[in-house]
Amino acid sequence: MTEYPKEIKFKYPWRKYQNRVLNELKSHLSDGHLHVIAPPGSGKTILGLEVAIRLNKPTLILAPTIAIRNQWIQRFCELFLETNLTPDWISRDIRNPKFMTVVTYQGLHAACNNWRIDEEEIESEEEDSEETNGNGRATNPNLDNIVNGLKAQNIKTIVVDEAHHLKNEWWQTLTKVKEELDPIIVGLTATPPYDVTATEWQRYIDLNGPVDTEISVPELVIEGDLCPHQDYVYFTSPTENENQSIVDFRQKIEKLFQEIKTDETIINAIEQHPIWQNPTKQLEWIYNNLSYYSACLIFLKSNKKEIPETHLEVIGDKNLGIPKLNYEWIEILLDFYLYKEKEHFKIFEEHQITLENRLRRYGAIERKQINFSHNKRVTGFLTSSISKLNGIKEIVDFEYKNLGNSLRLVILSDFIRKEFYINALENNLELNKIGVIPIFEKLRRENKENKKIAVLTGSMIMIPVSAYPAFEVKAAKYGITQINSSLVPFDNNYILINKTEQIKHDIVHIVTQIFQKGEIEVLIGTKSLLGEGWDAPAINSLILASFVGSFVLSNQMRGRAIRTQNGNSEKTGNIWHLVCVDPTSPSGGDDFDLLKRRFRSFVGVSFKEEPGIENGIGRLNLPENIHHKGEAEKKNNEMFVYAGDRENLKQRWKEALATGVNLVEEIKIPFPEEREYKTVKSIYLNNTIKNLITTLGFSIMGYLEGILQNFGRVMRNIKTLQDFYFYLTVIGIGGVLFFGRRTFKTARLYFKYKDISKDIQQIGDALLNSLIKAEVIRGDNSKLKVETSVDEFGAVYCHLEGGTTFDKSTFINALQEIIGPIENPRYVIIRKNKFLLLIQQKDYHSVPEIIGKNKKSAEYFKYQWDYLVGECELVFTRTLNGRKLLLKSRVKSLSSQFNDKIEHVNKWR
Repeated sequence: MTEYPKEIKFKYPWRKYQNRVLNELKSHLSDGHLHVIAPPGSGKTILGLEVAIRLNKPTLILAPTIAIRNQWIQRFCELFLETNLTPDWISRDIRNPKFMTVVTYQGLHAACNNWRIDEEEIESEEEDSEETNGNGRATNPNLDNIVNGLKAQNIKTIVVDEAHHLKNEWWQTLTKVKEELDPIIVGLTATPPYDVTATEWQRYIDLNGPVDTEISVPELVIEGDLCPHQDYVYFTSPTENENQSIVDFRQKIEKLFQEIKTDETIINAIEQHPIWQNPTKQLEWIYNNLSYYSACLIFLKSNKKEIPETHLEVIGDKNLGIPKLNYEWIEILLDFYLYKEKEHFKIFEEHQITLENRLRRYGAIERKQINFSHNKRVTGFLTSSISKLNGIKEIVDFEYKNLGNSLRLVILSDFIRKEFYINALENNLELNKIGVIPIFEKLRRENKENKKIAVLTGSMIMIPVSAYPAFEVKAAKYGITQINSSLVPFDNNYILINKTEQIKHDIVHIVTQIFQKGEIEVLIGTKSLLGEGWDAPAINSLILASFVGSFVLSNQMRGRAIRTQNGNSEKTGNIWHLVCVDPTSPSGGDDFDLLKRRFRSFVGVSFKEEPGIENGIGRLNLPENIHHKGEAEKKNNEMFVYAGDRENLKQRWKEALATGVNLVEEIKIPFPEEREYKTVKSIYLNNTIKNLITTLGFSIMGYLEGILQNFGRVMRNIKTLQDFYFYLTVIGIGGVLFFGRRTFKTARLYFKYKDISKDIQQIGDALLNSLIKAEVIRGDNSKLKVETSVDEFGAVYCHLEGGTTFDKSTFINALQEIIGPIENPRYVIIRKNKFLLLIQQKDYHSVPEIIGKNKKSAEYFKYQWDYLVGECELVFTRTLNGRKLLLKSRVKSLSSQFNDKIEHVNKWR
């Protein structure tokens, strides 16, 4: 067989973006690559199959998991060949390739290394298959045999699905295969790895080629290819036992902190150290270890030790206020004392061992990582809290009450927890862990409404007895006549389906189809099997009972619920996230922090008064004091009100979509309201200064008006020139006293805190020109433009218009380095501001790493800054003087106006 059968044709109409890509296919493939980025549910698999058919060459398709591998074959058979039977010219075995060969990345990697692994078994494990790396480092001893087999089939098209999954060794293997075959590469992904280093991104682009087309979630909602959807959060509180464990841990840590805070041995050790004794002779060490040096000063200051002026001279700021000792600083200090300083603390070795053991007993140290605020055990109590089981039941009952038999709800968890399935007539095990089987048991035991509940994992499948006839009918269509099954021993309303060789490739698809038909209403599975690539368009509710926080996987899991469904134009998707709030943490705790990280990659409609589309947790309008139980319960009730009104959800999407045309990635510098002096560091600095000056002007006019009104009366008393001068002096002194405070405040704020936000446009222009010069951004220069704007709250937004998504991300990341707190750049820009040639202010900014790694690029950036922003000086920080300046700039950036408040945001504009 040398070409695809001529009668092959996709059975449905093309979506708008698919049609556009196919019409422009010739130009896209001019470089031997097609690279498409589109959200889950947008039809990338179908597009990839059609491209392969049009190229009409033997094809190798690489998928991230077994389930997705099987799905590629099922889609091809059903939607192109219109059959349920797999033709013999399609292979799942890379060692035995055929005209179309569909395998996993891991399967290819293992075969090239002559490893025999059972992928099915790996995938049924409770960790992601991508975490498993086979049997050690790859040397590819069997690469030639695999490549020769592919050459014998004349493989000339390789489709790579979600290639961000590849680990280093897998990249190397695939790159070698690509070099040997010289094929056309079709790269498809929903979640490109924007958050990786430039080197990793280049590796990704080398494989997939430059991005040819990218489509966003809002665009697909407009086209009707994705349904209106919303994220909801259900907050739970730790159980009594969990809470007590958390409180005990916090109290022990605080007691430990108070004891270490005044530890005489550590005080003695630091006072004997050369950095304290003679800092001017330790400058190079100090400039390379600022955090340790700072921690020592802060620690000694907290113990009433006077900081000699020599140290303040070393820092370069005699007026520096030493911060208070807190958990963060004690962690840095102890890291220095226990691990980093080997030579000078040798005589304290016995004390170090005792202290380390004590920290370990208290749970404040894990693998030489000291942490007083965050602890894996506390995090574990929260992320896997049993209270979430009750939360899941509440959500399931709520959704069933609203949708009844129309409910198609999926629950994704990290673990199966098979130990909660027992071979006995009753299952009364205490449910003290989160996982697929405990969730199933919770819902089964309290199933008053007789909801149809099922379990689908790589190694365990349970379906309702009522769904079994439909299961048999579907299985028969795949030529499966013998099904190995048995009743669940503790509940005869459920059947356990055993995986056999005959059924293993089709079992997920069969269960999915009967779920779609409504024979199953609540389906519980693992994220590794169903969390990515799995397709069930009927899903209208999703519960993420998973702890994963990664950008890629969390976005993929969420994508299960946002697909449209043929014949159901009214479909909407509710996506539920579970959070156990830490009542001892003002921020809500580690589980909530995990959710915030997740939400950075979720774009959706906001709960704000004016509907908009953006990413981030802020769009849910969650209160600051969510750690208060009353607030959490109040928010849960509010979430249920929103989630129950699906008609309103559709309307909010409609209104929000009307507010823009593009999803823009930008940087946001918010208006910092917390501290008075920071108010002048927002975009409103100019207005603030103008207002003060205007007020000052009007006040002076009013003052002069009063003086002039009395001038006639006073003139009668002026007899000599001396009297006149005296009168002017009195007026002058009065004016200074009257306006002095306001004038001083205006001048002080302006000179001391001259805000860079008003210069974001110029800084952005200088950066863009430098990135183009350094060939980091290679797009059409005429289409690239820096855009800045201000919202009604005074926040500054900046983004790059034109260019690829990677260009935009690179620009935003580099801009954040410039205006954020200084870390450890190779080059620093000293910005000099003068007012009336009298007062000079210095600001310090990092030269972004991507520019600073090359001296010529850094110098060009300095030239652009001089030209567009203002006078500046470029300093290389890898010299002694440069380190001293870096220390000074980092100390000053401790009180940086922006600090950690700068955000990456995606907004529909």
